[in-house]
Amino acid sequence: MWCINSSACSIFIKSLAVLKVILKGKQLNITIQRLCHQLLEMHGDLHDTVLIGIQTGGVFLADKMVEHLMQDHSLQNIPYGKLDITFYRDDLRKELHIANQTDIPFSIEDKKVVLIDDVLYTGRTIRAAMDALQDFGRPKKVELCVLIDRKDSRQLPIQPDYCGMIVESVMSERVKVSWENEEVILS
Repeated sequence: MWCINSSACSIFIKSLAVLKVILKGKQLNITIQRLCHQLLEMHGDLHDTVLIGIQTGGVFLADKMVEHLMQDHSLQNIPYGKLDITFYRDDLRKELHIANQTDIPFSIEDKKVVLIDDVLYTGRTIRAAMDALQDFGRPKKVELCVLIDRKDSRQLPIQPDYCGMIVESVMSERVKVSWENEEVILS
Protein backbone atom coordinates (compact mmCIF):
# COMPACT_ATOMS: atom_id res chain seq x y z
CA MET A 1 0.00 0.00 0.00
CA TRP A 2 1.34 3.42 -0.97
CA CYS A 3 0.53 6.54 1.04
CA ILE A 4 0.54 10.05 -0.35
CA ASN A 5 -0.38 11.67 2.97
CA SER A 6 1.66 10.11 5.78
CA SER A 7 -0.59 11.37 8.60
CA ALA A 8 -3.68 9.89 6.93
CA CYS A 9 -1.76 6.64 6.44
CA SER A 10 -0.79 6.39 10.10
CA ILE A 11 -4.40 6.99 11.19
CA PHE A 12 -5.54 4.26 8.76
CA ILE A 13 -2.91 1.83 10.04
CA LYS A 14 -3.80 2.58 13.69
CA SER A 15 -7.49 1.96 12.95
CA LEU A 16 -6.62 -1.40 11.40
CA ALA A 17 -4.57 -2.37 14.44
CA VAL A 18 -7.51 -2.09 16.86
CA LEU A 19 -9.83 -4.44 14.96
CA LYS A 20 -10.11 -7.69 16.85
CA VAL A 21 -12.05 -10.69 15.56
CA ILE A 22 -13.93 -12.15 18.53
CA LEU A 23 -15.80 -14.95 16.76
CA LYS A 24 -15.36 -16.27 13.25
CA GLY A 25 -16.83 -19.03 11.10
CA LYS A 26 -16.90 -22.30 13.00
CA GLN A 27 -16.70 -20.61 16.43
CA LEU A 28 -19.71 -18.45 15.54
CA ASN A 29 -21.71 -21.49 14.40
CA ILE A 30 -20.81 -23.45 17.55
CA THR A 31 -21.93 -20.48 19.67
CA ILE A 32 -25.29 -20.36 17.84
CA GLN A 33 -25.71 -24.12 18.30
CA ARG A 34 -25.00 -23.72 22.03
CA LEU A 35 -27.68 -21.04 22.31
CA CYS A 36 -30.14 -23.41 20.62
CA HIS A 37 -29.24 -26.21 23.02
CA GLN A 38 -29.77 -23.88 25.99
CA LEU A 39 -33.21 -22.96 24.64
CA LEU A 40 -34.13 -26.62 24.23
CA GLU A 41 -32.93 -27.42 27.76
CA MET A 42 -35.24 -24.76 29.19
CA HIS A 43 -38.19 -25.04 26.78
CA GLY A 44 -38.20 -28.63 25.55
CA ASP A 45 -40.00 -28.86 22.21
CA LEU A 46 -40.86 -25.12 22.30
CA HIS A 47 -44.56 -26.00 22.66
CA ASP A 48 -45.60 -22.81 24.51
CA THR A 49 -42.61 -20.76 23.38
CA VAL A 50 -42.32 -18.20 20.59
CA LEU A 51 -39.09 -16.77 19.20
CA ILE A 52 -38.98 -13.12 18.16
CA GLY A 53 -35.97 -11.56 16.45
CA ILE A 54 -35.42 -7.83 16.95
CA GLN A 55 -34.83 -5.95 13.69
CA THR A 56 -32.25 -5.91 12.27
CA GLY A 57 -29.34 -7.76 13.86
CA GLY A 58 -31.51 -9.98 16.02
CA VAL A 59 -33.41 -11.21 12.98
CA PHE A 60 -30.21 -12.56 11.41
CA LEU A 61 -29.36 -14.45 14.61
CA ALA A 62 -32.95 -15.69 15.01
CA ASP A 63 -32.98 -16.91 11.38
CA LYS A 64 -29.83 -18.95 12.04
CA MET A 65 -31.23 -20.34 15.29
CA VAL A 66 -34.58 -21.34 13.75
CA GLU A 67 -32.74 -22.98 10.83
CA HIS A 68 -30.56 -24.94 13.28
CA LEU A 69 -33.53 -26.00 15.42
CA MET A 70 -35.42 -27.25 12.36
CA GLN A 71 -32.51 -29.04 10.67
CA ASP A 72 -30.58 -30.50 13.58
CA HIS A 73 -33.43 -31.08 16.05
CA SER A 74 -36.29 -31.89 13.67
CA LEU A 75 -38.54 -29.21 15.12
CA GLN A 76 -41.21 -27.98 12.74
CA ASN A 77 -43.63 -25.04 12.82
CA ILE A 78 -41.58 -23.02 15.27
CA PRO A 79 -43.54 -19.83 16.05
CA TYR A 80 -41.06 -17.19 14.87
CA GLY A 81 -41.64 -13.49 14.40
CA LYS A 82 -39.75 -10.31 13.64
CA LEU A 83 -40.17 -7.16 15.71
CA ASP A 84 -39.36 -3.60 14.63
CA ILE A 85 -38.80 -1.25 17.57
CA THR A 86 -38.15 1.97 15.65
CA PHE A 87 -41.06 3.96 17.09
CA TYR A 88 -40.51 2.64 20.62
CA ARG A 89 -36.94 3.87 20.88
CA ASP A 90 -36.18 6.69 23.33
CA ASP A 91 -33.58 8.20 20.96
CA LEU A 92 -35.99 8.60 18.02
CA ARG A 93 -35.87 12.39 18.25
CA LYS A 94 -32.06 12.52 18.08
CA GLU A 95 -31.65 10.99 14.62
CA LEU A 96 -33.67 9.71 11.71
CA HIS A 97 -34.55 6.01 11.87
CA ILE A 98 -36.04 4.03 9.00
CA ALA A 99 -38.67 1.55 10.10
CA ASN A 100 -38.34 -2.14 9.30
CA GLN A 101 -41.06 -4.73 9.07
CA THR A 102 -42.78 -6.29 12.05
CA ASP A 103 -44.10 -9.76 11.34
CA ILE A 104 -45.65 -11.60 14.28
CA PRO A 105 -48.33 -13.85 12.71
CA PHE A 106 -49.42 -15.45 16.01
CA SER A 107 -50.64 -14.48 19.45
CA ILE A 108 -48.13 -14.07 22.25
CA GLU A 109 -50.91 -14.12 24.87
CA ASP A 110 -49.85 -16.46 27.72
CA LYS A 111 -46.82 -17.68 25.73
CA LYS A 112 -43.17 -17.72 26.75
CA VAL A 113 -41.47 -15.19 24.49
CA VAL A 114 -37.76 -15.36 23.76
CA LEU A 115 -36.52 -12.04 22.37
CA ILE A 116 -33.41 -12.53 20.23
CA ASP A 117 -30.82 -9.84 19.48
CA ASP A 118 -27.25 -9.90 18.27
CA VAL A 119 -25.59 -7.50 20.75
CA LEU A 120 -26.80 -6.40 24.18
CA TYR A 121 -25.24 -3.03 24.91
CA THR A 122 -27.05 -0.35 26.95
CA GLY A 123 -30.32 -2.27 27.30
CA ARG A 124 -32.38 0.44 25.59
CA THR A 125 -33.15 -1.70 22.52
CA ILE A 126 -34.51 -4.45 24.76
CA ARG A 127 -36.59 -1.96 26.76
CA ALA A 128 -38.08 -0.70 23.49
CA ALA A 129 -38.74 -4.30 22.35
CA MET A 130 -40.59 -5.09 25.59
CA ASP A 131 -42.71 -1.96 25.11
CA ALA A 132 -43.48 -2.97 21.52
CA LEU A 133 -44.42 -6.51 22.59
CA GLN A 134 -47.29 -5.14 24.66
CA ASP A 135 -49.12 -4.28 21.40
CA PHE A 136 -49.31 -8.02 20.65
CA GLY A 137 -50.68 -9.28 23.96
CA ARG A 138 -49.53 -10.19 27.42
CA PRO A 139 -46.93 -12.96 27.43
CA LYS A 140 -46.58 -15.39 30.32
CA LYS A 141 -42.84 -14.74 30.44
CA VAL A 142 -40.24 -12.81 28.42
CA GLU A 143 -36.65 -14.03 28.15
CA LEU A 144 -33.66 -12.58 26.31
CA CYS A 145 -31.20 -14.42 24.08
CA VAL A 146 -28.16 -12.55 22.74
CA LEU A 147 -25.09 -13.52 20.80
CA ILE A 148 -22.86 -10.92 22.51
CA ASP A 149 -23.31 -9.30 25.92
CA ARG A 150 -21.33 -6.08 26.45
CA LYS A 151 -21.93 -6.39 30.17
CA ASP A 152 -20.10 -3.30 31.42
CA SER A 153 -22.07 -0.86 29.25
CA ARG A 154 -25.58 -1.23 30.64
CA GLN A 155 -27.72 1.85 31.25
CA LEU A 156 -30.80 -0.15 32.28
CA PRO A 157 -31.14 -3.20 34.57
CA ILE A 158 -31.50 -5.73 31.75
CA GLN A 159 -29.61 -9.03 31.61
CA PRO A 160 -29.71 -11.90 29.09
CA ASP A 161 -31.12 -15.32 29.97
CA TYR A 162 -29.08 -16.93 27.17
CA CYS A 163 -25.74 -15.49 26.11
CA GLY A 164 -23.29 -16.66 23.47
CA MET A 165 -20.32 -14.62 24.67
CA ILE A 166 -19.56 -11.88 27.19
CA VAL A 167 -17.32 -9.11 25.88
CA GLU A 168 -15.71 -6.57 28.15
CA SER A 169 -15.42 -3.30 26.30
CA VAL A 170 -15.36 0.44 26.90
CA MET A 171 -18.02 2.85 25.65
CA SER A 172 -15.82 4.06 22.77
CA GLU A 173 -15.47 0.53 21.35
CA ARG A 174 -17.98 -1.07 19.01
CA VAL A 175 -19.03 -4.68 18.50
CA LYS A 176 -20.06 -5.42 14.93
CA VAL A 177 -21.60 -8.68 13.79
CA SER A 178 -20.95 -9.30 10.11
CA TRP A 179 -23.26 -12.11 8.98
CA GLU A 180 -21.88 -11.97 5.42
CA ASN A 181 -18.34 -12.68 6.65
CA GLU A 182 -19.53 -14.85 9.57
CA GLU A 183 -17.55 -12.89 12.15
CA VAL A 184 -17.90 -10.67 15.20
CA ILE A 185 -15.45 -7.78 15.44
CA LEU A 186 -14.49 -5.52 18.34
CA SER A 187 -13.16 -2.16 17.20
